[in-house]
Amino acid sequence: MWSSLIAKGKEGGLNVIQTYVFWNLHEPQPGQYDFSGRYDLVKFIKEIQAQGLYATLRIGPYIESEWTYGGFPFWLHDVPDIVYRSDNEPFKFYMQNFTTKIVNLMKSEGLYASQGGPIILSQIENEYQNVEAAFGEKGPSYVQWAAKMAVELETGVPWVMCKQIDAPDPVAYVFQDATEGCVAFLVNNDGRENATVQFQNLTFQLLPKSISILPDCETEIFNTAKVNTEYNERKTTTIQTFTAIVGWEEFKDDIPNFLDTSLKSNTLLEHMNTTKDKSDYLWYTLSFQHNTSCTEPVLHVESLGHVAHAFVNNIYAGAAHGNHDVKGFTMEIPIVLNDGMNNISILGVMVGLPDSGAFLERRFTGLTKVEIHCGELELYNFTNYEWGYQVGLLGEKLEIYTENKLGNAEWSKIDLSTKQPLTWYKTVFDAPIGNDPIALDLSPMGKGSLEPWEIWDWYGGDHLEDGQALYFFVRLKKVFLNGSRICRRVDLGTWAGEDSKDRIMAIGNVVGFKKRFHYENHVSPYDGDWVMHEFAIDSSSLRQHKKPDDIVLCQMKRNLLSKKNKFKQYCINSEPSKHFNIAVQQDIQVFESKKELVGYKIEFDPHVLFSSLDQVPLLQESTQDQSGFIIHISNCSCFINNRS
Repeated sequence: MWSSLIAKGKEGGLNVIQTYVFWNLHEPQPGQYDFSGRYDLVKFIKEIQAQGLYATLRIGPYIESEWTYGGFPFWLHDVPDIVYRSDNEPFKFYMQNFTTKIVNLMKSEGLYASQGGPIILSQIENEYQNVEAAFGEKGPSYVQWAAKMAVELETGVPWVMCKQIDAPDPVAYVFQDATEGCVAFLVNNDGRENATVQFQNLTFQLLPKSISILPDCETEIFNTAKVNTEYNERKTTTIQTFTAIVGWEEFKDDIPNFLDTSLKSNTLLEHMNTTKDKSDYLWYTLSFQHNTSCTEPVLHVESLGHVAHAFVNNIYAGAAHGNHDVKGFTMEIPIVLNDGMNNISILGVMVGLPDSGAFLERRFTGLTKVEIHCGELELYNFTNYEWGYQVGLLGEKLEIYTENKLGNAEWSKIDLSTKQPLTWYKTVFDAPIGNDPIALDLSPMGKGSLEPWEIWDWYGGDHLEDGQALYFFVRLKKVFLNGSRICRRVDLGTWAGEDSKDRIMAIGNVVGFKKRFHYENHVSPYDGDWVMHEFAIDSSSLRQHKKPDDIVLCQMKRNLLSKKNKFKQYCINSEPSKHFNIAVQQDIQVFESKKELVGYKIEFDPHVLFSSLDQVPLLQESTQDQSGFIIHISNCSCFINNRS
C-alpha cells in the first residue's frame, strides 16, 4: 500500500514526505529492535526514493499528541530515577541509544542526501518549548544537549527542532557548511499580519503564517503562502453495506470475578503501571458479604482513567467516562445486591495512554475510590480492600482480532434477546476487485446510537404492517454525567420532543409518564419520517423497589401522513394518548390486535416488569402472533391492548 499512496501524493504535487520514527514500535524492549513488516523504516524511505521524492525524518523520539504515550515505550517508565525529556541521565542514555540506532541504520543504507539518498532533513525533539519551563534549569540544558548529540552524529544534512525558539546553531533556521554554503528559512508565525524581516543586510516581506526558503541566504525561491494548486475532491464508492444481521456472528467476552484472578492487592493499583501498555483494559474485581441492612445500595466509583464499566454479580450495572477537558469522573449507579456473597467487577479503560505534557512518567490513571453507599450514614469502603486484577480481555488474549486466530473463540449466531457489553462481532465478505485502498466506514454505527430505520431493519420492523409499531426497551443516556438532561441525539439526527410529558395514571396515582418525539434531520430524506412514544415508570416508585430509573419503553413507527402536515396531524391523532393506563395487576391478559392503534393501554405490573430487568438489553425485537403484540424481555411479557 505504501507504493500506491506515495504515488498519489506525488501526483497531487508533493515532493517531500516526512515521517515520525515510533520508538515504542521499534524498541519494544530495551536493546531489542523491530524493523520487520509494517515497521520496515528502510523499505519505506527507499520507496520514497524510488518515486523520485525527498524525505524528512522526524526522529524525535518524542511525538506530540499524535501517538499514544508520545511514542515512548512504556518500559522507560520502570527505569529508576528517570525523568522524561529533561537533563536527566537515565533518559538521555536511552534517548541517545535509540537516536544513534536510527541514524546509523539510515547511514548503512546510504539514505541521507549527503550519501545520495532522499533524506534532506532530520528532526530532534518535538515541540519541546510547550513544556520546557516546567523543568526549570534542566529544560534549556536538555535542549543544548539534544542539539549537540544530534549534530555529532554527522548525518551530512540539517537538523531542526520543531517550534523551539532557543534551538542552538546549527539546529535552527540557518544552515551553513564548511564551504560557506548557506540556506535560510524565514518564518512569519503571525496568522494575520505581514512581517518585515531583516536578514544579512537584506529586507524580506513574509506573508501571514508562511515560510520563505533562501537556498543561498539571499534569494527567495519559495514561500508557502504563494502556493497555488488545484485540489481534488475525495471520492469514495460504496461497495457493500452491512445492514442485515444475517452473516454476523458474536463472541461474548468473559466477566472475571475475584476468584478468577491471579494478581491480588490490598489497594487500588494504578492502571498503566499494571497493564504495562499490553492492553487498554484492566479488570478490578472484589467479593464481599452483603449486609442486609443496606437497603438502597448505590455503587460509587471515582476514576482518573478514561472509561469505567461496572458489573454486579456478572450483570451489567452501568458506565461513566471523562472527556477531553475533565480527566477524572465519578460514577454513581443504583445496584441490586444478593443476600450473602456478591461479586463486583469494574472494567477500567484507557483510550490510549497520555500523549502530551510534562512529566508523563508521573501520571496516575485508573480507579481512585470505590464505595457502596447504603444511605446517608452507612457505606462499604473498598478503596483499601483485597482486589483481584486481570489485564486485558479474553478476546485479546485469544487474539481473535487476527485472521489466523479467529478459530480460538466459539462464535455463535447473534442473540438479539441479550445485549451484553463486551461482545465481539464477526462477518466475512469478499474483497473488492482492484488494488485501490479500501476503508471501513463505521460512522453509521453512531457509537452505539442507531438511526430509526436501522432500528426498524435490525429488529424486525420489516415484518410489521403499515401503521403497526415496533416496541423496544432502551437505557437512557445523559448529556452530562452529573446532569439531568437526556441525550436525544442519534448518529446524524435527533429525536425532537413534540410535547411535555403526559401523566400515566393507575388507581388514581401517577405511575409513569409518556412523551412524543419525531425524528429530525433537516438534511436527510428521512426528516420527520419516524415518530416515537417513550414510556417511563415514575422514578420514585422504581427507587422504592430498588430498580434502575433510566430504562424506558419505546413505541416507534413510520409516519404515514403527508410530509406537509405530518407533525400537526400526528399530534391530533395522538390525542387519545392522555388516556393511557397501566393496570396494576399480576395476571397479564392477551387482547385481540388491531392494525391502527390509536387509543390503547399497556397492561402490566411495573414492579414485576422491572424486577426482571437486572440485565436490560438496549433493544428487544417485537414479535406478532394471532393474539396481540408481544414484547419479550427476560421472563416478562408486555401486551398491547387496543381497548381504551
